[in-house]
Amino acid sequence: MFNSPFSESGSSQSEPTLVPNDCEVVVVADLFAEQYVGGAELTTEALIESSKLKVFKLNSRDVTIETLESGHQKFWIFGNFSQMDVQLIPSIVANLNYSILEYDYKFCKYRSVEKHQANEKSPCDCHENVHGKLVSAFFYGAKSLWFMSEQQQKLYFDRFPFLRERESWVLSSVFNDQFFLAVKMLREKYKDHNRSGWLVVGSSSWIKGTEAAVKWCQENGKEFKLMQGWPYGKVLEEMAQAEGFVYLPPGGDTCPRTVIEAKLLGCELHLNENVQHKNEEWFADVPMLDTEAYLYAARDRFWASIHNSMNYSPTLSGYTTTLDCIKHQYPWKQAIKSMLNFCDEVVVLDGGSTDGTWEELQAMSEADETGRLVVAQNSRDWNHPRFAVFDGDQKAEARKLCTGEYCWQMDADEIVHEDDYTNVRNMVKNFPRGVDLISLPVIEYWGGPGKVRLDVNPWKWRLSKNLPHITHGIPNELRKEDSDGNLYAAPGTDGCDYVHAETFERINHGTFYTQEVHNVRMTALSGNQEAKENYNQWFNSLITQLPGVHHYSWFNMERKIKTYKNYWQKHWESLYDITQEDTAENNMFFQKPWSEVTDEDISTLAARLTDELGGWVFHAPVDFSKPTPHLSVDRDEPAVMKEE
Repeated sequence: MFNSPFSESGSSQSEPTLVPNDCEVVVVADLFAEQYVGGAELTTEALIESSKLKVFKLNSRDVTIETLESGHQKFWIFGNFSQMDVQLIPSIVANLNYSILEYDYKFCKYRSVEKHQANEKSPCDCHENVHGKLVSAFFYGAKSLWFMSEQQQKLYFDRFPFLRERESWVLSSVFNDQFFLAVKMLREKYKDHNRSGWLVVGSSSWIKGTEAAVKWCQENGKEFKLMQGWPYGKVLEEMAQAEGFVYLPPGGDTCPRTVIEAKLLGCELHLNENVQHKNEEWFADVPMLDTEAYLYAARDRFWASIHNSMNYSPTLSGYTTTLDCIKHQYPWKQAIKSMLNFCDEVVVLDGGSTDGTWEELQAMSEADETGRLVVAQNSRDWNHPRFAVFDGDQKAEARKLCTGEYCWQMDADEIVHEDDYTNVRNMVKNFPRGVDLISLPVIEYWGGPGKVRLDVNPWKWRLSKNLPHITHGIPNELRKEDSDGNLYAAPGTDGCDYVHAETFERINHGTFYTQEVHNVRMTALSGNQEAKENYNQWFNSLITQLPGVHHYSWFNMERKIKTYKNYWQKHWESLYDITQEDTAENNMFFQKPWSEVTDEDISTLAARLTDELGGWVFHAPVDFSKPTPHLSVDRDEPAVMKEE
């Protein structure tokens, strides 16, 4: 028999509601949005919709000992719980990991200290009775407490000072993406509209203060409409056209949604002090768009904290591709080892190596006792006239093998520093809302660890959600076909961009690299020493804040020139459907054809490039009279690169 950790107290139903095994979070509420459309219900629903975790909705009236027992290994979030048997609270405190989302004042039998005063003709003393103390114990046992306003939080702390010891946050009302889109569309629709009339909430509910709002409009000569029985869409539409909105609740309304909606839609506001969020920094005397930005981020703030409370970490798959890495002297084993230090799985897809790479990959996989290294082979015809297109295709196939919630892509010459392992995982846990792909820093070495390139963009697409529409390939506007129907690319892509699997449109990405930073970098490249120093300082600060990779493409200059001679020139000709004769004019490295270039020539040039330049983009012949500025970084090479 199952030995329950729960006490035997509390009521039991003949057929109790049980928590499903496959859910991760249980959300408890008196009602949900599909049962009743109220402010608390809409906020709860917006949070549930934005969750990365599988959520089970549970009405508070259905909470029993059996229910708690079935979900004792899950994380619980309690919203309104007035219909829950309070005798269950000791069992909850003792056995569950949970947070509380407080919309009003549950310690008070009226859920409002002002209503208590009005009804009882005496100040609320509920915090001193058994119910109030039981609720405070419930709050004290929570992993985190979430309040709707600073005033509400303060009132709780004044009544129960020991709650200051617990982790607590002010959340405010929460809205979903559909709301923000509707607001944006309405603002655009009525941007030239002459606003007129005021709006009043028409409600019989004591807290809504309809009578006081109507009286104010009449005394101040304001034409008004009662918002009563209106569909939600009509409410927003009217707000976008109204001059103002008046709301005068007789008691503390913690964070009324209608007030926020009215502000975001441009209404003048007349409020009393019982609108408890009216003077908070994010709302009072700040531009509309600042308020909107704060509200948009509320969901991420909430779930980031919940994830920390439940020690939740989304799964992450790293992936890369290989082809004759031994021959080309890539640090491919180090790349794989570095990913295994922070990824839940690492997928490596080989393209049909003939130099021993594939055999060593298999050996690495067999030696990996964790089973986290997944290797596969997808051989291609690398003599095909369009073989360069296969580079993006291979990355796409490798990505398909990933099973994690998020994906980290690296090439076989890119390494993650050990200081960034934790940073990557934290970024996965707090992945920004509104994007599916983010770019991160690249430390691009030039000829060794002492020089980092300034002449190339310091970023690359790196971390993404594992969504089926995200793949690699040539963007739609650059896709071409030769006379034989073979795909190739117009210049502007390396063939490995993140694109939509069906439309081939580029995937939008979030980035740290702003236009302002770009302008500073360009000024530094022109020779401005002050700009270079400022950019260098910024870059060093950046790589301590954001995880990135160390790119070894140009680390060994001699190796790079040889691979350019033997491989990369053919690659670019294949990708862009160009043919270049082996002439001195077409050689950007030497003033003679590649066929005449010796190993000694390469060694000599490699030394000069390393010593005299800080980078060079070989779209034009190398020119030592124009030395390229470079950066220096305050970070050692990754430790994995120093291992034997």
